[in-house]
Amino acid sequence: MDIYQLAIRPVLFNFFKADPEWLHQQTITSLSWLSHTSNPSAYWINQRLQHSLCLKDPRLEQSLFGLNFANPLGLAAGFDKDGVAANIWSSLGFGFAELGTVTFIGQPGNPRPRLFRLPLDQAALNRMGFNNSGAAAMAARLLADQQRLAWSIPIGINLGKSKVTPLDAAAEDYLNSFRLLKQLGDYFVVNVSSPNTPGLRSLQDAAMLGSILDVLQQENESQKPIFVKIAPDLSWEAIADIISLAKTYQLAGIIATNTTISRDTLQTQIITQTGKSPQEEAGGISGAPVRQRSTEVIRFIWQQTQGTIPIIGVGGIFTAEDAWEKITAGASLIQVYTGWVYQGPMMVRQILAGLLLQLEKNQLNSITEAVGIEAKIKN
Repeated sequence: MDIYQLAIRPVLFNFFKADPEWLHQQTITSLSWLSHTSNPSAYWINQRLQHSLCLKDPRLEQSLFGLNFANPLGLAAGFDKDGVAANIWSSLGFGFAELGTVTFIGQPGNPRPRLFRLPLDQAALNRMGFNNSGAAAMAARLLADQQRLAWSIPIGINLGKSKVTPLDAAAEDYLNSFRLLKQLGDYFVVNVSSPNTPGLRSLQDAAMLGSILDVLQQENESQKPIFVKIAPDLSWEAIADIISLAKTYQLAGIIATNTTISRDTLQTQIITQTGKSPQEEAGGISGAPVRQRSTEVIRFIWQQTQGTIPIIGVGGIFTAEDAWEKITAGASLIQVYTGWVYQGPMMVRQILAGLLLQLEKNQLNSITEAVGIEAKIKN
């Protein structure tokens, strides 16, 4: 019995009608406490979480870009923006976690309200605007954490552009963040695809993105894996350009995809908090509405590269079937955020159990064998 879906979520979503951002902040505060305190109660809760939520099986393990993953399911950027709960994500069953988005200059983000649930669509609309405490604050926090204990799963850091930084100085802004954090993350992500920072998506242009990747790789003496995260709304030609850049600058891979600015398939007519339709509200849509497009982008990248560039797939994953679809389309790893909010903490274990069933059904020995198998079968 999943008590979250049966009892907790209906109360939070419907009875209290809690503001999604307030609820998110309360969740992060609680997870941060679990992550940092040596209190015996916190230790006991951690042990119970691991027992209930974690699923380990050698068939789910992978070694990619120099890192070892106990399973392919990670937490997407946006949930733990400041890295305050970095130590807890492994206890919740995740195989890796991505912190951020962090900017060089701390910033409050966009005016509230800026996060909305769209239950009819199993979606969220957000225009947070990279609210975070800044790269220096994250660096200090992670350094203190690392001195206490090593990460038990790979930890990525998602880098964004500070809102006050002009677009023509974006490369230096990303570089400044990377310099502060480069020894603290296991991999890094250049986020040029959020729709909530003015002009940011223009940095997906080949020339602009190339200038950012160039300075980062020059600074990257430790050869940390660097990814670029792209929007689902790009044309195939633009995605092909980014694939070329990924090869030129020896990126570890591509994350596909961020939120969408499309409103085409939404059933929600009115957002209660504002009284306006989703079409009238700025921001990116995550969750089920982006599922199909993100999978199409994953499939395109895999086919264009024949699987030579690792892909982290994200967008609309709620079930093991959703996860399997992205993996067989070409994603070596997958990430969740909105699905986890809707489905609750048991979702991670349920997806991993479902992936193991799919491996058995398809007579495969490991998750690695499933990556891109959809295209392999067609060929």
